[in-house]
Amino acid sequence: MTGASRGIGRAIVERLVAEGARVVATARKPEALAELVEQLGEDNVLTVVGKADDPAHRAEALAATVDRFGRIDHLVNNAGVNPVYGPALEIEPDAIRKILEVNVVAALEWTRDAVAAGLGAGGSVVCTSSVSGLAASPGIAFYGVSKAALVNLVQQLAIELAPGVRVNAVAPAIVRTRLARALYEGREEEVVARYPLGRLGEPADVAGPVAFLLSDDAAWITGQTLTIDGGSSVRPIG
Repeated sequence: MTGASRGIGRAIVERLVAEGARVVATARKPEALAELVEQLGEDNVLTVVGKADDPAHRAEALAATVDRFGRIDHLVNNAGVNPVYGPALEIEPDAIRKILEVNVVAALEWTRDAVAAGLGAGGSVVCTSSVSGLAASPGIAFYGVSKAALVNLVQQLAIELAPGVRVNAVAPAIVRTRLARALYEGREEEVVARYPLGRLGEPADVAGPVAFLLSDDAAWITGQTLTIDGGSSVRPIG
């Protein structure tokens, strides 16, 4: 899985290992990945350092997976970036390209290469989208655009890879992570008021649904995006 060193990604690795999986975890920070191995054990976690949008890193990680574990059963596309905040009309083209490369194109390339490396019948893919991809998202406008594209990509891949491989997504609202800190820090009480369940999300709140979508319990689910938002999408207007 990509983006595995902290936050939601780390929680997903912890949950999958707890359920008996062996995980290849990738991320940019070697120190954080080393902590994962120390915590969960070398038998359970293999780490590969690199950037999600780097083709050489992708090839290395998939080859290491097959070499170490003999096969690829599942893929989690969790890596995501949001290097800028503000309206879509004000975002520089270079930032737009970076967001799309990591959040959308890399997810496609990881999926395509995983299938070529052996991900097949009975396998599944889960992508981390966002509620910002389901509606307008002031302040993180182009991040939302990229996550909307990811939702549609999941639908396309679900058709193209059926019936052998299932493809789904999760769309969290604000989860207490470093990436999301700017969205709630200093005004947490105001933000929490949007959620009927009365709190921000925690990484573990996303890890459980991801584990479900990867499992045989979700064997008749594909092309779907599961919203994980503390009830905010059903909050009454007014």
